[in-house]
Amino acid sequence: MARALAKQNVRVEARADGGFRFGVVADTHSKPHALAEQRLRELRPDAILHAGDIGELAVLDQLARIAPVFAVRGNIDTHAPDLPDLLVIELLHTGAVKLRLLLVHIAVYGPKLRAEVARIATKERASLVVCGHSHVPFMGRDRGVGMFNPGSIGPRRFQLPIVLGSIDVTPSSAHLAHIDCETGNRWLPPPLPA
Repeated sequence: MARALAKQNVRVEARADGGFRFGVVADTHSKPHALAEQRLRELRPDAILHAGDIGELAVLDQLARIAPVFAVRGNIDTHAPDLPDLLVIELLHTGAVKLRLLLVHIAVYGPKLRAEVARIATKERASLVVCGHSHVPFMGRDRGVGMFNPGSIGPRRFQLPIVLGSIDVTPSSAHLAHIDCETGNRWLPPPLPA
């Protein structure tokens, strides 16, 4: 019989100007890239989201030296029973919800939300699902919900880039981006051959 998913809800207050920046990481597998801390410090996040497959929990302590950390358990994190499987984060400004996101390790199947995650996102009224697992940096939209996988800052897998993400919330919108951990530049997928 499958274990019930542990869910937590947290509320975070935006800055006085209504803005907020999340640094977003996933799939560290106990070994964040040597430049990951520097890249996160350059980003100057208000908080860091870790979308699971943390590995050694000391990784979270390292990240917490940069900014407050919100994390979920990934499929390798069986040693972390205190971490939730699902985390609903409400970003508030002057008492109103500016952004509600669902942080979960496994959320997509290819470019689509998994049915059970789509149901949870709808129930929780989340406008964005942040996930990890595949190590593939991705942003998209499915069933009216935004999807964001920051990629991985852990050991390289296949030929995938080592990247992290950012979510910049302004008074009027939220902007998602990927950052190449090795260069510090904005990461975009390679162009398609002509």
